[in-house]
Parts: sequence; structure tokens; C-alpha cells
Amino acid sequence: MCSHHDPNDHVFYRNPTKYYPQADRGEGIYIIDTQGKRYIDGCGGAVVVSIGHGSHKVREAMLEQADKVAFTHGSQFTTRAARELAARLAGMAPEGLNRVYFLSGGSEAIETSIKMARQYQVDRGRGGKYKVISRWSSYHGNTLGALALSGHTGRRKYYQPLIQHTPHIGPAYCYRCPFGRTPDACGLECAEELEKAILYEGPDSVSAFIAEPVVGATAGAVVPRDGYFQRVREICDAYDVLLIVDEVMTGVGRTGRNFGIDHWGVAPDLLVCAKGLASGYTPLFCVIASEEIHRTIQEGSGAFVHGHTYSQNPLSCAIGLAVLDTIQEEGLIQRSAEMGQVLLDALQGLSSHPIVGDIRGLGLFAGVEFVRDKQTKAPFAPGQKIHARITERAFAHELIVYPGSGGADGVHGDHILLAPPFIITRDQIAEMVDILDRVIGEISAELQEEGAL
Repeated sequence: MCSHHDPNDHVFYRNPTKYYPQADRGEGIYIIDTQGKRYIDGCGGAVVVSIGHGSHKVREAMLEQADKVAFTHGSQFTTRAARELAARLAGMAPEGLNRVYFLSGGSEAIETSIKMARQYQVDRGRGGKYKVISRWSSYHGNTLGALALSGHTGRRKYYQPLIQHTPHIGPAYCYRCPFGRTPDACGLECAEELEKAILYEGPDSVSAFIAEPVVGATAGAVVPRDGYFQRVREICDAYDVLLIVDEVMTGVGRTGRNFGIDHWGVAPDLLVCAKGLASGYTPLFCVIASEEIHRTIQEGSGAFVHGHTYSQNPLSCAIGLAVLDTIQEEGLIQRSAEMGQVLLDALQGLSSHPIVGDIRGLGLFAGVEFVRDKQTKAPFAPGQKIHARITERAFAHELIVYPGSGGADGVHGDHILLAPPFIITRDQIAEMVDILDRVIGEISAELQEEGAL
């Protein structure tokens, strides 16, 4: 039994007012608690679990590496596990990206990419370039530097006095186009706004532009239209600005390709990867850099002025290799593409509910956005916490989904993310969607009774 009322529980929970059941074990797409309840992990925790829970292959790799050496510091040694994993990732990454810097957290990896971009600019004699442009309705992490780049008012408001000002532009969000366009009349204004921002800031002061290929936590699997990232790449090239893609959620097969950016055939300069790299078996993230960035730092300062204790951790790297082996041997990236289409097709049935405004996604990465009025797309008042109500009700029905808010304007807007393990079956997808259908129906009826619709 786990509860905030338990005097023997000394954990500082993320939400100290909430009751958390105690997880006992994981099997495939399920997490089982100590009461025997069996939950469908419909969002892979926080879009993390790709190969499923309870992998024996990962367990064996973990034990084998632990029997050799579990920890070495990245300033003193390299290891076979680190070298092999870097080679595998370089082989998977977009063209030109072939140097891998390992880390143990997403926010840590984002800030590493920003510092890497900055040192590259200094080492090539362009020390005036320091600004990083990002987008509203984005999320890049919770540390202060990553939060400065994130475009989510609700997550930023407590810490605003501590956050460095960074320039933001509008998102590529077709359902709520910031430019009032419809897809058939789109002139990629959201991409053109990057050029305007670079010119306003001064091209000689802009180091990089960072974006998620598919927006995750803050807007719920928002997929840009074709042409967006191609145009962004052109603009970055024209003004000597680095393109950083945040693939913390979308990397390693989540969207049905190696990386989300692969859908548009664009090669960034830096790629931040990825919750799915270790499928939750260990904290393992990385930045994959171009040879040009690596060479410039090597020939300039001679060393990247940066480091973390668990960078290049051999135990984590061995686990990452076992996860990639599993993904390759079981064809799980192709399966993510196929099952992702099954999931998106099944979710379309939810559009009959009065509060479902939009359903979207790519691969096994899908979002459902909720609205008070379908015609006007008007969101619910933030205090109604529709995303939380739906998530809690689904949890009571033993389905875990990932809630989000603020997609409409940083404060208003409700959605859920669905990102189950790639091993999910058609029947399990049908069960997930059936539970959601029931839950959304119940809450729609309650909102009508409350006069909130």
C-alpha cells in the first residue's frame, strides 16, 4: 500500500496529494501492482517503454556487464559497450551524424546540445552566435536551460524569474494554426516565421533552432505538414544556423522510422535522443552530432567543456545495445509503423464524442485533443482539468495514458498521449481504445449534466 497518508512513506512525490498504487512487476505491455491489478501501459510511462516490460535479453545484458564493470568515468576510460552503441546509433542516424555523446537524462541532453552548438560557434570564430530559437507549444525539459527553450506557459510560470529569455516562434500546429490557415491554403507560414525571427534577432547572433519533429508532451502528437522541416533546413542553411532536433520522445522507432525527422528526409546538425533508446531499463540519452561539429571542437578548443558523472556509463550502454538488438531482431520499428496505423484508425471512432476535437499521430505516437465546442475548437477552462479527469478515470479502468494541458495557448487546452510498447497486438489496441471510448463517453455525459458543454 502506497499513500501520502502513510507515515512510513518518506518519498517526495511529484504530486504529494495523490494516491499512488505500488508497482510490483512489469510483463510485456502491462504493469501489475501489489494488489494484483493489471494495467495496460498505454503510454509507455512517459513515452519511454518501446520493447515492453520484463525483457530477459536486457536482464542478461545487464548482469553480464555488471559482472565486468558497472561504472567508469567518461574522462578516464572508454568501454566496448559505449563504442559499440555509438557505432550502432551512428548507423541509424540521419546522414552526416556520426559522433555520439552519452548522457543520463533528457533535459541534460538538451542542454548538452545547446552547449555543444555554442562551443562550435566559438571554436569556429563566430562567438557572437549564442541565441537559440525554439517554438511555443513545445517541451524540451525541466532544468532551467531546457525550460527556457520550452514553450509552455504553465510549466514556466513558477520559475520565470530564473529563466533566461530566449526567442520563440509559432508552432506547426495545423488544428490550431497560429496564422489562421487551413491545410489546403497553407503557405508554411510557421516555417517562414523562423526566417523572420532570425532577421529580427540578427543572423550573427543566432546559434541554433531547436524543434521536436512531432510535438509530444505540450500539445499531444502534433505532426507538421510535409515541407515544413525541409523549409526549416533551407532557412537554417541560408543564415548559418544549426538545426537541433529534439527526438527525446520520437527517437528510436516511436514514429515508425529510426527517428521522427526521417519522415521528411532532413538531416539536422544535432539530434537529441531518446527515451526509447533504453526502453526504461536504465537512464540513457545521447546527443548525436555531425562530424563537422566534432572536428571543429577537436581542432579548436581541443575538448568539449562539459561533462556529467554518468556520461558514457558502461552498464547503461550495454543495456542500450540489448534494447537495439531486440528492436532489430524483432522488427519493432516496422511494427511501430504498422501498429501505429492500426491505433490511429481505431482512435477515429472516438471522434463521435462531443468533447473530442482532434485525433492525430505518427507511428505508435498518438494524441487526442479535447474541446468544449467542436465547431469553434474552444478549449475547456483550465480549472476543469479535463485531461486529468480522463487520465484518472482511464487509470481506474486499468489503462495508463499520458495527460497534457496548455496546448491551445500555454494555459488552455487538454489532451492525452498514447504511446504503448511496440510489441502491442491488434487485440490489445482494441481493448485500449474500448476503455477510452467508455471513459470519454462517461465524462462527456457528466459534463453535459454539469452544464459544462
